Amino acid sequence: MSFKLRSCVWEITLACCFSCKYCGSKAGRPRENELTTEECLRVADELAALGCRRVSLIGGEVFMRPDWDIIVRRLTSQGVRVAVITNGFLFRPEHIERLRAAGVESVAVSVDGPRRVHDKYRMEGSFDRALNAIDTLAAAGIPVTVITTLNAENAPLLEELFAVLREKPIRALQLQACSPMGNAKEGVDHRFDVQEVISFVERHMNEVDFPLGIADNIGYFTENEDRLRGVRGGGAPFTGCRAGLSAIGIDSAGRVRGCESMYDDSFIEGDLRERSLKDIWEDPAAFAYNRGFTKALLTGACASCPHASKCAGGCRSYNYFVHGRLYEAPFCALAARNRAPATDSLQKNADFKAN
Repeated sequence: MSFKLRSCVWEITLACCFSCKYCGSKAGRPRENELTTEECLRVADELAALGCRRVSLIGGEVFMRPDWDIIVRRLTSQGVRVAVITNGFLFRPEHIERLRAAGVESVAVSVDGPRRVHDKYRMEGSFDRALNAIDTLAAAGIPVTVITTLNAENAPLLEELFAVLREKPIRALQLQACSPMGNAKEGVDHRFDVQEVISFVERHMNEVDFPLGIADNIGYFTENEDRLRGVRGGGAPFTGCRAGLSAIGIDSAGRVRGCESMYDDSFIEGDLRERSLKDIWEDPAAFAYNRGFTKALLTGACASCPHASKCAGGCRSYNYFVHGRLYEAPFCALAARNRAPATDSLQKNADFKAN
């Protein structure tokens, strides 16, 4: 079977101005062996040659790598759409012209709660700087979105955060689950009530002019599944983990994974200093956890789920880091709703914390 590469998340540096308690990559200092500018340009060419349509650049903090816009320009000059994901702390007005000249499609700013919570996990003043970055980008006509990573502390505060963000000139708001990897393995309680998050999206998704949705590690297949993932017209249900099927991740040292959230050496499929991206992508033995998937691999409630052929057990990365079972979604909303009656809130919490 031939697999077509469509999207890539590329960590161009591990350098960051923060060392957040929930950072999955333990960012802070750059790796000693990060790809050089020339190596990055070669990788950009390889992505374009394989037909990759979209690249999301992440860090660390993208703007801490001086040649970030050179890399972007190499991609966009070949028709690849590029989004930059930033914490907004180092963003300056002078970045605007560099973003425009490089042809960036959009910029996503991380905002992880109301000021007191966001600043607690990052740095005092970081919330206001993130909002200032949003305003500056939007005023310059650059599409800006917000990504919020949820954990036990900030998920219950979504209404408070939303009251701020709904007044901002953003193009989309995506909610994703904090995965217990990297710093988050010890520094934060990743658990939250996914049903409450889904209910929050259902309450508000038609109230604002921008798409409001959940990421692929939250769900799945409750009543409004086809509308919960940020596509306002619907028709966008979760179609299973795309790692190694149509998506890849690349870290700043040039190591390739199916997804950059699969931040464990066991998922490394190859090194771009040793093999071409084409060779890694077309290797018949690569990405076996997804390319060799069958429903027989599903465990737990996923094994008997009527949506098994579509969902395929949810997000591989989240499954792996939460409980080590790749083919079983640990906090599936549909499974929770189908369990024995648990309408009492204390029973819900007991079930949730037992997972």
